Amino acid sequence: MENFFKHFFGQADPSGPYEFKNFSLAHFLPILVAAGVIYLIFRYRSKLRTFRHEDKLRMALSFTLIITEMSYFWRLVGVPSLNANPYEHLPITVCGWAIIFSSVLVLTKSQTLYDICYFWVFAGTIFALITPTVINFTGPTRFRYYQFWCEHLLGYVAVFYMTFVHKMRPNVKSIIKSYAMLLALGVIAIFANNLLDSYAPETYEHDAANYLFMAKGEAQSPILEILPENYVVRVIVMALVVGALFIVSYLPWFFIDRHAKKKQTEVDTVEAEKQEAPIAASK
Repeated sequence: MENFFKHFFGQADPSGPYEFKNFSLAHFLPILVAAGVIYLIFRYRSKLRTFRHEDKLRMALSFTLIITEMSYFWRLVGVPSLNANPYEHLPITVCGWAIIFSSVLVLTKSQTLYDICYFWVFAGTIFALITPTVINFTGPTRFRYYQFWCEHLLGYVAVFYMTFVHKMRPNVKSIIKSYAMLLALGVIAIFANNLLDSYAPETYEHDAANYLFMAKGEAQSPILEILPENYVVRVIVMALVVGALFIVSYLPWFFIDRHAKKKQTEVDTVEAEKQEAPIAASK
């Protein structure tokens, strides 16, 4: 039993082969499960909206979200071999804060938190789903594998739940609000990276801290590796790319609003013609 827990909560030897392979069944299966859950939320959104214990469902989801995030740190503290340190394990991540904000969102129905979570989830965590390099050494037989996928997919579940069941949605101002919050987190990451790098022991390489991947790319992540190596240029390019993703994330609502406006214009035109017809007949 002791060996089982050491294996389950530990990780493979970093110098050995990867346990997790990108674009494998272990990669796609959690995403498909989450997609199935989101479909069911959409399919039964009306019943969920009027369900007598709907508030308890949101409480359970909130509890699951926060426990998912906290369990990451509990594992680090409980397993000494994982070498918890401030250079890699401070809570300065988009995905981590998106989960924390989502846990509060589903309880409070806060529009501000919805705005932040919507764009952070769709524009900020998408790269982690495409190339989840942080779990290269923790395959399906490890706790970290399940914690990672819950952390990165439950945010989508929470946002879609609030969208379908409680009819929440972003607007143009939401982009600015959410982007400003992300910039604030980015400033914290830059400060932490520079401060920790200046105090890093000699055993650590240059750019020891790499929060939000601003200092350098990540091994085996082609998406991050194509970014410029120059620090200032890298940060500017990342800010522009994320800004573009925010806009892309809003496009479905832009087209929905445009279609609704066009439909309303047609209805107004028909109503106006109906009102004008009796007047013309009386003449």
